[in-house]
Amino acid sequence: MLHRVYLSPGMFGFGTLASYKYFGHLERAIVEGFRKRGLPAITFVADVPPTASIRKRALRLLNLIDRTHSDAAGDDGPIHLLGHSTGGLDARLVASPSSTMGGPHEWSYRLKSVTMMNTPHYGTPLATFFATAKGQRMLHAVTALTVLGLSLGTPPLALASALVVGLGRIDKMVGLELSAVDRMTESMLRVLDDTKSREVRTFLEAIRGDQGAVIQLTPEAMDLFHAGVQDRPGVAYNTTISMIPKEPQAMLRLLQAPWSFISAPLFSSIAQITAGVDDRYPCSADVLTEDQIEALSRAYGEVPERGSDGVVPVRSQIWGKVIWAGLADHLDVLGHFREDGKAEHRDWFSSGAGFQSRRFQELTGTIVDAMIASSLGPKESQTSRL
Repeated sequence: MLHRVYLSPGMFGFGTLASYKYFGHLERAIVEGFRKRGLPAITFVADVPPTASIRKRALRLLNLIDRTHSDAAGDDGPIHLLGHSTGGLDARLVASPSSTMGGPHEWSYRLKSVTMMNTPHYGTPLATFFATAKGQRMLHAVTALTVLGLSLGTPPLALASALVVGLGRIDKMVGLELSAVDRMTESMLRVLDDTKSREVRTFLEAIRGDQGAVIQLTPEAMDLFHAGVQDRPGVAYNTTISMIPKEPQAMLRLLQAPWSFISAPLFSSIAQITAGVDDRYPCSADVLTEDQIEALSRAYGEVPERGSDGVVPVRSQIWGKVIWAGLADHLDVLGHFREDGKAEHRDWFSSGAGFQSRRFQELTGTIVDAMIASSLGPKESQTSRL
């Protein structure tokens, strides 16, 4: 029985860009996890517009499932949706029976689970900042820096340093002309070869041309999302949650590596914006379930009132069953982390979370186990626990 896993990237995410795969590490880990458990699996990545509205992104995911949910042999194995960040909202919208996308589809009965990783169910203050004129310029610069960091391993330190100096107090943008941000972005893009540069420029133009999701991810807008999107009965809704450490010692450990020395303060500035939660829209459910409280307390020693993965507040990430929680930043959980001796892992912005291969394997193994459990009937599930 073949398991089909459909992945939807986060806002500013992509399938492949500048020869780097957004879900590359996660795809391999999921397929390998199923294989180790004696089950075949195949993954599909939705090519979604990076910052377009959640509805437009969800349509891309839906069309992908419609095209690939079966093969010539008429396979009718389980279907699973997995979304990272905004991708988790794409998946919820596709699965929701209360939306126009919810069906009926001929594959709906095969949908067994929706996994949401670091998803801003209740919005994020970072989206509010990105919706401003200054935030849009910063978004372009940071996106270019991110793509360079992932595709090249580390971007040119001189250019990254200039961005850090200019955006050292990114929440205030003190003393920085917007044109200077544009010049830094252009300088970073010139580092790429022609082919990659064209890809990245097209990607950045897509962000400039449609920023529907940026507005929709504000805490105020997500309040409306919940009014119309329901969970599908019979489908398991599983959540993974991460948080960056609060201790300054974690940041001090980063200063040993040149790139970490540059990226840590930039990441810290972004995290400061994310921490700016408005009490009127607190980026949190009104009430947590006992199971959610237990999962968070087990991971962090308490239920965090504040804190984030650097991009999404912890409490905004909570939805359904919490199957994993731990210390990691927003992209660590995809395998984008730095680990000595392992060149295949490339970091985004250094957060000091110390997330590495062992924890990544634990996380992905938990996700696979939850997908398999959702596909079992009551008797099978009970037998598997004996």
